[in-house]
Order: sequence, then structure tokens, then C-alpha cells
Amino acid sequence: MSYLCTLFQKNSEMMKNIVWLLLALVAFSSCGEYNKLLKSTDYEYKYEAAKNYFAKGQYSRSITLLNELIAILKGTDKAEESLYMLGMSYYNTKDYQMAAQTFIQYGNVYPRGIYAELARFHAGKALCLDTPEPRLDQSGTYDAIQQLQMFMEYFPNSSKKNEAQEMIFALQDKLVMKEYLSAKLYYNLGNYMGNNYLSCVITAQNALKEYPYTNMREDLSILILKAKYEMALNSIEEKRLERYRETVDEYYAFKNEFPESKFLKEAERIFNESQKVLQ
Repeated sequence: MSYLCTLFQKNSEMMKNIVWLLLALVAFSSCGEYNKLLKSTDYEYKYEAAKNYFAKGQYSRSITLLNELIAILKGTDKAEESLYMLGMSYYNTKDYQMAAQTFIQYGNVYPRGIYAELARFHAGKALCLDTPEPRLDQSGTYDAIQQLQMFMEYFPNSSKKNEAQEMIFALQDKLVMKEYLSAKLYYNLGNYMGNNYLSCVITAQNALKEYPYTNMREDLSILILKAKYEMALNSIEEKRLERYRETVDEYYAFKNEFPESKFLKEAERIFNESQKVLQ
């Protein structure tokens, strides 16, 4: 029995070695074929190989081949498909900046092309996926919104219209969050080196004007109320009563819009303290 177990183990190890050897040979053969393909001047063969790599999900190889072929195939019926495949290859490798650039190029070169709708859509989506967190510079977010809006203008009846609109809403929320964080920073700075409460109010109010349907209206509104109250508290005598009246007006506006707000207790405290001064 022990002899049979030993024999079985040896055979098993041998089979594993054979499998690994076969896999190595296949990989070596594949690399050899790919290297020969790169040196080839048979561009029809390269084009078919690029399509094959793309279909198999071997995007790094399709990118290399397609980048070479686009200039060579320019003016042929294969150039359009090559450019779109290149964009999708970048997209699928998560190189969203290169994907967006390629899709935008496609839209400019082939505005009525077979893949024009998908290219416009993926240009916006690629930029959307590449946007940074709200605390960072949001130039890319504005670019993504612009591309998605262009897509919706060009293809108002697209089946991807709703998805594009949802992305725009999400990107706008990111912009609002940046404004909220800026307003909150001003609030936390208080009177350090100037009246930062006023900057808080202006920043938050501008965000509400620009994005009136944001789901952060309540957070921005309570921040405005708190900042106006702090301005009244720290005000010079000549402006003190006026600013407390502005605070009370802001309270009524807040309560009317958010009668069941999670911040209502805090808002009531600000109102009561302001009323004591005004009575």
C-alpha cells in the first residue's frame, strides 16, 4: 500500500511538471508569434490580429497594434473601427484619460460614424470615472459634465440617455460637495484674518443658486444660518441688530423649507438666542 501511494505521488508530480512545461511552451509560442506580428508589414494580418486580441480581452496587445494601424489605415473602411476599438481597449484597461481622448478624436473625425453614439457616451463616462475626490481640483469633473451634455445633445433619444443624466447628477453632487467643504472651512476659520463667516455665506448661497436641486440644500442652508448668527454675535454695535434680524429671517426660511430637519433643534436654539437680543 505504501509503495502504491509513493508511486501515485511520483506520477502526480510528473503530471504537474508536464502541465507546467506545456503551458510554458504555449506561452513562449504565443510571445514568439506576437513578436513576429509586431515586425510584420502585412497590415491586413495585423488588423485581424488586433481584432482577435480585442475580442479575447488582451487589450494591451490590441492597443499596441491599433496605435500603429490607425495612421496606416487612414482613409480606409477599417480606420474607423480601429479607432473605436483603440478607445475601448484603453477604457477596458482603465486608462480613462487615453480612452476619453481617443473617443473624442473619433467623434471629431467621424461625427456620423457607426460608433459615434457609443464613442460620445464613453468619452463622458471615461472622464466621469476618472474624476477626483471633492477636496481636489474639479477641472476633470467639469470636462466630464461637458462631454456627457454633448452626448445628450447629439443623441437625445439614446438608450443611454438616462445613464448619462445620472452621471451628470452625480458629478454635480461632487461639485456641490466641494463648495460645501469650502463653505465649511470658511465657517471653521471664523474671524481668523478677516470675516470668514461672510465668505461662508456667499460660497454656500452661490452653490444653492447654481445647483438648486442638490440633495445638499439642507446642509448648505443650516451652514448659512449658523454663519449669519456668528456674524451677528461678533458684530460691531451699529450692525448688531440688523444682523440678528437677518439671522431670524434666515431661520424662518430654513424652517419653511425643512420643517422636519435633522438640524431643527440647532436652528431653534439660534432663533431663540437671536430673539432675546431683539426683544
